[in-house]
Amino acid sequence: MTEVWGSSEHRGATRRQTPGTPCWTSLLARDLEATKEFYGGLFGWSYYTPGSGRPGPYVRATIDGRDVAGIGGLPPDRQLANAWTTYLASDDADASAEWIHCAGGTVGVGPLADEDAGRLVLATDPAGAPFGVRQGRGAAGPGPAGVPGTPVWHELVTHDAVAVLKFYRALFGYETKSSGAVGADTFTLHLDGRPVAAIRGAGPALRYPHWMTYFEVADVDAAAERVAELGGRVVDAPAEVAAGRAATVEDPEGAVFTLLRTAG
Repeated sequence: MTEVWGSSEHRGATRRQTPGTPCWTSLLARDLEATKEFYGGLFGWSYYTPGSGRPGPYVRATIDGRDVAGIGGLPPDRQLANAWTTYLASDDADASAEWIHCAGGTVGVGPLADEDAGRLVLATDPAGAPFGVRQGRGAAGPGPAGVPGTPVWHELVTHDAVAVLKFYRALFGYETKSSGAVGADTFTLHLDGRPVAAIRGAGPALRYPHWMTYFEVADVDAAAERVAELGGRVVDAPAEVAAGRAATVEDPEGAVFTLLRTAG
């Protein structure tokens, strides 16, 4: 990751996000109450149940009244991997779903109407990384840098960044910037002249391609210790990165995410 961006969005706001902008992140959990307790203990999140027609249990996490993430209960008969899902904004979810199909991705769910969020699509890119498309109200982009508990960056970790970059550029017209490092396989995605996300190639040893959500914390080392205290695990120990200090961790059910203290 080379750059971090943020925007302010509060519950009930309807500000349009530029198509392709990461606008939401959500998680499906086998034990919803235990997962709420873990993230509440780590980030200080509060929760409420939105008035939607969702088929299963679902809550939104908030910081100071601002929606920051969603957590849903995974049905007992569903054998899905626990992972945070990044949603990309769209003005037309149906058209985006058609583009995904035509560009080599797979649409798994939708497009479907959600009375609380607008219109949603769940898909996988050609390399197999799950992601969502979100149209309409209720979306919240990454939060202001420096506010603990908010998502501040999203990065696709995949086998070969160059191979999958074509797909996302066809879908949302991103401008791209290479990291510039010799042998590096990392690209920053830009919209309207600003960085919004990144794609990083991790090579064939990567277990599975996925979108990584970065959450701001006040102290990465202390937060990593707290993860372990709450029953999670530190995957990559705290270390200095271009954007500040970061540590990759997983929650008690195995969902991976990154703690970040942005520089400056």
